[in-house]
Amino acid sequence: MAAIAAALAAFAAFLPAVAQTSLPHIAAFDPRVDDAYGAYQRGYYLTAFALALERAKAGDAAAQVLLAQLHDRGLGVRRNGSEAAGWLKLAAQNGNREAKFAYAMKLAAGEDVAADRAAARELFADAAKAGHALAAFNLAQMLLADTPGAAAMSQARTLLEAAATEGVAEAQYMLAQVHANGIGQPRDDAQARRYMEKAAAGGIDTAQVELAIWLANGRGGARDERAAFAWMSRAARQGNAVARNRLAKMLALGIGARVDKVAAARWHLLARRAGLGDTWLDEMVAALPPEDRLRAQADADAFPSPRPR
Repeated sequence: MAAIAAALAAFAAFLPAVAQTSLPHIAAFDPRVDDAYGAYQRGYYLTAFALALERAKAGDAAAQVLLAQLHDRGLGVRRNGSEAAGWLKLAAQNGNREAKFAYAMKLAAGEDVAADRAAARELFADAAKAGHALAAFNLAQMLLADTPGAAAMSQARTLLEAAATEGVAEAQYMLAQVHANGIGQPRDDAQARRYMEKAAAGGIDTAQVELAIWLANGRGGARDERAAFAWMSRAARQGNAVARNRLAKMLALGIGARVDKVAAARWHLLARRAGLGDTWLDEMVAALPPEDRLRAQADADAFPSPRPR
């Protein structure tokens, strides 16, 4: 069973960070902060700070989270991570679900506080019980990393399913791998493909690449080369080097779209710049007329770089 956790941990390594920052977006906070919340929305951060401070000192958890947000992002005040963490801790102790998740993220990463994985896990569990999808996903990952075995796998799968139901694309992708590889249960390609479709729609580029391959091969459902081409194109435009390589081959061979060797050469050049070479495509490009090679090169040079995540 240790191999199960290791396999899922390997899949998780391909995922983007679930949370770019420890704090959730302010829209998730309790609007009962009233005047302070309204001031924040209008960009009056000093006013929001002054109004929230009075309520936070009186024990209002939503106001405490708002103060943490202001300190964490340096809005209206100089950024102070330890102050943000302190208000988050108070809000978490007062039962605020968002604060429990955010403070757990800080504890897990050792960001602005001393790292405490056990405390982070406990807070993730509390937030997950209250229905926090990202907390459920993070707790599942911690279980798989810290407690290998059948019981942990079963609990992690339940947490992943809860997060996936709430639209967490990373959880959907991991469940796709669970079903596709028969990890801890019989292999189920049809269910894997359904989760892969959701993860791809949620923006996971590796899921888009895999889904495209499944669609082209008819794995887990009907074969659909046009849909495969569309998903591979989407991943390629996000900057995925594997997708760019595969898309080049699809265009060169006319899989899911008409043959377009100039476009194929462009995608090959972009993939190669990312470090993914391909001898077969090198030979295809070398066989093009000089004017087509120059056009492909110009197209590649002009292609916009993907925005950083």
